Amino acid sequence: MVEHSSPAVLAERLLGRSDIDIGEEERRVLAAIAAGTASSRDVNDEATAQASFGDHLSDRVAAVGGSWAFIIAFAVVLFGWMLLNSEVLSRIGLAFDPYPYIFLNLMLSTLAAIQAPIIMMSQNRQASKDRLAAQLDYETNLRAELELLRLHHKVDELLAARAAGELESLHEKIDRLLADRAGD
Repeated sequence: MVEHSSPAVLAERLLGRSDIDIGEEERRVLAAIAAGTASSRDVNDEATAQASFGDHLSDRVAAVGGSWAFIIAFAVVLFGWMLLNSEVLSRIGLAFDPYPYIFLNLMLSTLAAIQAPIIMMSQNRQASKDRLAAQLDYETNLRAELELLRLHHKVDELLAARAAGELESLHEKIDRLLADRAGD
């Protein structure tokens, strides 16, 4: 026996609140229960669907900027720059950024000024993804809890029906016994 109740009826029966008093998450879960469909969603698919080009770009920049490959390559470039301007080009008088490397400091400051907000955008996107994951977890947990409540109600109904059937059977036995005694 499949139960087909409306989300409003399910809200009242399972949550003890009217359909107006429930949130969007509860409404989605109750609609899925009423329709008999799955309600779980993949957080990565949801986050990707909601992400803009800038979001994807900030994630890529943060992934590259926070990798060992970037750190090692950046260190090689820095030491190469310093070696080139301190030893190689300064010997022939062509060092374009001699010690204290003012141009290098400008480039590093510019890189930091650009990279920091991009990494923060990526962190904000990750925080948003974490909130979405928490929301989807809540919906999944609510669905499981409501399904357990529905099963509990059905088991109670079955036990009550069984008890009523046994009681009816007991009444029939008593009636037969009384009829047998009355016939004696």
